[in-house]
Amino acid sequence: MNNALRTTAFAAALAATFGAAYGVGRGVDPLVAAEDRPAGQRGGHDGAGEGGAEAAAAGHAPGGLQISAGGYTLALETPVVPAGSRSEIRFAVKDDSGRKVTAYRREHGKELHFILASTDLTQYRHLHPVRAADGTWSTPVDLPEAGGYRVFADFTPAAAGAENLTLGADLAVSGAYRPAALPAPAAVAEVDGYRVTLGGELRAGQAGELTPSISRNGRPVTDLEPYLGAYGHLVALRAGDLAYLHVHPEEGDPGPVVSFAATAPSAGTYRLFLDFKHQGKVRTAAFTVRAAAPASDAEGHGESGSGAPAGHTH
Repeated sequence: MNNALRTTAFAAALAATFGAAYGVGRGVDPLVAAEDRPAGQRGGHDGAGEGGAEAAAAGHAPGGLQISAGGYTLALETPVVPAGSRSEIRFAVKDDSGRKVTAYRREHGKELHFILASTDLTQYRHLHPVRAADGTWSTPVDLPEAGGYRVFADFTPAAAGAENLTLGADLAVSGAYRPAALPAPAAVAEVDGYRVTLGGELRAGQAGELTPSISRNGRPVTDLEPYLGAYGHLVALRAGDLAYLHVHPEEGDPGPVVSFAATAPSAGTYRLFLDFKHQGKVRTAAFTVRAAAPASDAEGHGESGSGAPAGHTH
């Protein structure tokens, strides 16, 4: 493992190619969605990224849009939980014979990564479930808002030749539902006294760099702590279908800037969730970003196509 973080009408024509290096001390590892990664390569963890162009040409959908893929199914045993109270989510990954998977490859220190987000992208959790001997996973959760949610299981079975997969399933949170508008694009997020400023540009089909910079009390944070082996983890969800893209930072110092190489699979709006650890606690900063169309398309329509967060001009 490298040491250096539903469906819409157009989904079938898109390929996810968010790319970055993972951890500290190694080079950039280009990332494509799990479904696009050739056999034996890990979307965002292992491999040098060969096959990305072929995957894009094939037009495979990004991760998380399917409940079953590659002979495995995400079986959500708790499809409904109540809002505003602590409850438990239980699930399993089953193989094509219906057996629960009990052996996984460990990646970023975990056998499986579990992400949960509301369909309006205002609620987000990066959870760490525990696996029982029979293959059933469970995790406590306390969600304040009712409504529709999507859960994502990011894993690689230990079976020979198995690829990394990101499977998704719908979760209902019962209670009084108050739909929320997606937050407007902004270059600054505040969380627990930390100020995170997002620099860079996101453009569909073209490589760019996202550079969140973390400060506290007006001073840059230069002593970020590794979280699951990296100084930052970034999950990007596409508004509309919640296509899942999980990236990790390029090698660098422990702050204040954590850089990510990124290519959006399509023009449109994305919600970015940055996890970082400081003074023993993990915090999450969230941003809404609009990815511009490729330059050739924008020029053909007479548009500038800027994909930078609000407040940035190019």
